[in-house]
Amino acid sequence: MEPWLSHPFDDDKLKEECGVFGAVNVQDAANFVALGLHALQHRGQEAGGIITHHEERGFQSAHRFGLVRDNFTSAKLMETLPGSIGIGHVRYSTAGSKGATAIRDVQPFFGEFSMGGAAIAHNGNITNAEAIRRELIERGSIFQSSSDSECIIHLMARSIQKTHAERLKDALRRCEGAFSVIAMTRTKLIGVRDRLGVRPLVLGKIGDGYALASETCALDIIGAEFLREIEPGEMVVIDAKGVVSSRPFERTSPRFCIFEQVYFSRPDSIIGGRSVYETRRQIGVELAREAPVEADLVCPVPDSGTPAAIGYSQESGIPFAMGIIRNQYMGRTFIEPSEQIRNMGVRLKLNVNRALIEGKRVVLVDDSVVRGTTSQKIKQMILEAGAAEVHFRIASPPTTWPCFYGVDTPERSKLLAARMSEDEMRDYIGVDSLKFVSLDGLYRAAGELEGRNDSCPQFCDACFSGEYPVAPSDMIERGFELKAAE
Repeated sequence: MEPWLSHPFDDDKLKEECGVFGAVNVQDAANFVALGLHALQHRGQEAGGIITHHEERGFQSAHRFGLVRDNFTSAKLMETLPGSIGIGHVRYSTAGSKGATAIRDVQPFFGEFSMGGAAIAHNGNITNAEAIRRELIERGSIFQSSSDSECIIHLMARSIQKTHAERLKDALRRCEGAFSVIAMTRTKLIGVRDRLGVRPLVLGKIGDGYALASETCALDIIGAEFLREIEPGEMVVIDAKGVVSSRPFERTSPRFCIFEQVYFSRPDSIIGGRSVYETRRQIGVELAREAPVEADLVCPVPDSGTPAAIGYSQESGIPFAMGIIRNQYMGRTFIEPSEQIRNMGVRLKLNVNRALIEGKRVVLVDDSVVRGTTSQKIKQMILEAGAAEVHFRIASPPTTWPCFYGVDTPERSKLLAARMSEDEMRDYIGVDSLKFVSLDGLYRAAGELEGRNDSCPQFCDACFSGEYPVAPSDMIERGFELKAAE
């Protein structure tokens, strides 16, 4: 993606990790995969790739920088990807280099084994990848990318097991951290989640075939029936005969990423049998109960703040209004933007509806505060439009710790909430009030009516609590200090 498309507005958001999709026993699988990746584009806009297998032409692949719609809608390209089985990946770089500087970093990755070729697409982050990589290189492995995911292919190559699925099990047993992996051979589609189930993976049925995807919205776009979530620690092997499930990993209490509920997943997806939209709306309800304020309008910071703003409005009785309008087409508006245009910051993406805002006491609802720079700019725009008061309500607890499980988080020193109290953040942003939903409130909104079980948390909430369910080995080796036990 062009450097200027990495916009200041987006730089103040946690970056979605990756999206994966696979289909088997369907005609022209690549078309289904491309549609699925299009539905998962919010999980990675930097690059994408598709690999298919055809009985006569073998494995075929295409890897491109940029958006799915700009690359995988060409009939000429899609004709080069024949076959009834395929997998795909959309990427935002996490482990390894920041920014897809080489096409070799773009997944899916492919390896040729004694029993035939196989490809993998990985969502998450392997927290001991650096140690694994050093060991493999010392033993003669030659890496082609900077991605932690490539370790899986090399570990599979060194396994002595006789099938791809067993080799994948061997490889993933060596990996720590978070992984939802879709793999494919000539005839089989394989899906597996780590034992904590940090990242999502779902199973769907399309005609006589099956699909695996990061989210249910990707099943919807191809008209697939959502069957179920792949469970934490489960592996499924799918072919023309059906689905075979196994449990390669020791059972433990799952710790699904709660930020999927707050921001990453699409609001039209289903997680844990619950609508993501409804969870986000309920976060707004909790916010209104925990942090009421006298105001005239509740306005979302689009688009991710909208469901929570609706919930806040419904619970508080304060009217909901679209006081800020997002320009959906900003990404292609300026081909060669001047420095002056770049410095306009969030105004390229957001504009205030002055007729609504002028003279009003406004509650702005956003999904998170990371560095705080965007919040400052939005507040300034609202005040310039004549707002009498600006009150920020944030639909997540303060983000005080970095994520090491597949989310590109700034260093802890750059996280505003790690350096300032809530009152200090209020003064820094320059608003009349600033309140975050509590961690218990977030859990209640996600369906845990008793709130957070501190002795055994139901979700991974390390970015808020500093309690990492898997020690980030590579980062600790570099000197990262975990939160001291209380």
